[in-house]
Amino acid sequence: MHAGSAEMESVRARIVAFLPRLRRFCTVLARSEDRGDDLMQATVERALTRIDQWQPGSSLESWMFRIAQNIHIDAVRAQGRRGITIDIDEAVSLAGDDGRAVVEGRSDLNQARAAMAALPDEQRVLMALVVLDGRSYKEAAEILDIPIGTVMSRIARARQSVDRALHGEGQGNG
Repeated sequence: MHAGSAEMESVRARIVAFLPRLRRFCTVLARSEDRGDDLMQATVERALTRIDQWQPGSSLESWMFRIAQNIHIDAVRAQGRRGITIDIDEAVSLAGDDGRAVVEGRSDLNQARAAMAALPDEQRVLMALVVLDGRSYKEAAEILDIPIGTVMSRIARARQSVDRALHGEGQGNG
């Protein structure tokens, strides 16, 4: 594809239209909006610099989801080697919070976010694709190149974990 071609402009327009969904996916993967935005930026940058690797006729969105997931996996591996870094803004709230205010301030949405963040990566990615982005199990299986049965079992386990986090042990059947 030539950089100035009408075809390239069409692909760029599709990428721009896809950004809200990609941002949501990256935020879930990265477990925070700031890191999600960084992941999304890296994903778009890689997609644009390697657009010649995308196969026209195949799903551009699926290709970009895979790029985001690969960048995330690489970052997690690198973090494992470097150790955990803590943002100074996050560190301020690590100690000294009023327990009563924290408990009273929690909402179901915050609990759901925390439950999603606590899921293993392979379950969280699938929840982002299927539950948040509305992909079918088949589409998610194709995007991640895994069997549909694996998608089904991971989604079931993820939903059970989120349900337990929201409703407590034994209260929800989910």
